[in-house]
Amino acid sequence: MKLTRFRTPSGTVRVGIVEEDGIHVLNDVTDCLDLMASGHGTLAEAAEVFGTSGTVLSPNEVEYLSPIATPPTLRDFYAFEQHVRAGRAWRGLEMDPEWYRIPVFYFSNPYAATGCGDVPIAPGSEAFDFELEVGAVLGGHGKDVSPSEAESLIAGFCVLNDWSARDLQKREMQLSMGPVKGKDTATSLGPWLVTPDELAAYKQGHGYKLRMRCEVNGRTYSDALWSDVYWSFAEMISYASRGTEVRPGDVFGSGTCGTGCINELSRTHGAEAYPFLKAGDTVTASIEGLGTLTNRIVASPVPTPLREGTV
Repeated sequence: MKLTRFRTPSGTVRVGIVEEDGIHVLNDVTDCLDLMASGHGTLAEAAEVFGTSGTVLSPNEVEYLSPIATPPTLRDFYAFEQHVRAGRAWRGLEMDPEWYRIPVFYFSNPYAATGCGDVPIAPGSEAFDFELEVGAVLGGHGKDVSPSEAESLIAGFCVLNDWSARDLQKREMQLSMGPVKGKDTATSLGPWLVTPDELAAYKQGHGYKLRMRCEVNGRTYSDALWSDVYWSFAEMISYASRGTEVRPGDVFGSGTCGTGCINELSRTHGAEAYPFLKAGDTVTASIEGLGTLTNRIVASPVPTPLREGTV
C-alpha cells in the first residue's frame, strides 16, 4: 500500500491511499501516525479499519506533506560506503575501520519535517545542499531489538532529502559539536509512505535494487542504487534501540547515497560544475517505487547577530 498525507486546494489536511485512479481519501485521518497509533495492526490493516470516504482526488491537485507532521524522533545515519569514502578521500583520509563496526547516526530536528514545496536556505548559509536518502518509518516499538525483530517494526519507506548548510556545519563540527544548525532547517519526507511488501520483489543485499536520482533545475546530479547501502535499516534500528526505546513514527534516514549531494560532487568534479543551491532552484529527488519529492529553494531572513562581533 502507498499512503500519502496531503493538503487540498481548500487547505484541508488528510491522508489517502494512492491508487492508479487517484488518491482515495481515508475517513477521519490527518496524519499517518494516527494509523500507527490506532492499534489496528499494519498500516494497511489500519487503513482498512478506518475506510475511505468515497472521495478520489487527482495527484495533480494536492500538495504532498510529510507523512508524519512531527516525527517523535528523526535519526539520520551514514550507511552508504561510496559517500563516506568520497568524503574522507578529499580530506586525505583512509576509511576508518570503526565505520564498518557501528552504523553511526545523529539526531535531527523533528519540527522541520516537510514534504514537497518551498524549502528555505538555512539563515546565514552560502553553501546550501541537498542530500538524497531513503527514509524508513517505524510502526511498532521495542527496546534492545535484534535486526530480525527490527525489520518487522518498519511500517513503510519514503524518499528523504536531508537539507544541509555546509558552511554552518563545518564551523560547528570544527568545535567538536554537530551537525546542529547546519542540518535543522528542513528534512523533506514523502511523497508517499510505501509498505515493505510493495518492494519485496526488489530486495537485494542490504537494501532494494531501486534507482535513486536527484536533479537540480532538470539536470541530473545524483544517480545511485539503494542496494549499494552497507548497513540495512534492520541493523540501524537494532543499533539505535540499544538501551533505549524506538517507537511508532520514529524516522530513520539511510544517509546520503553515492553522488547524492553537491558537497561530494563539487569536491570530486569541481565547484563550477556543481555549485551550491540558490533561491529559485528546483530540486527533484526520486526513488523507484517511492515516488518523487519536488522542492523549490527560497531565501531566508538575514540572521540577527547574537552580540557585537558574533554571527
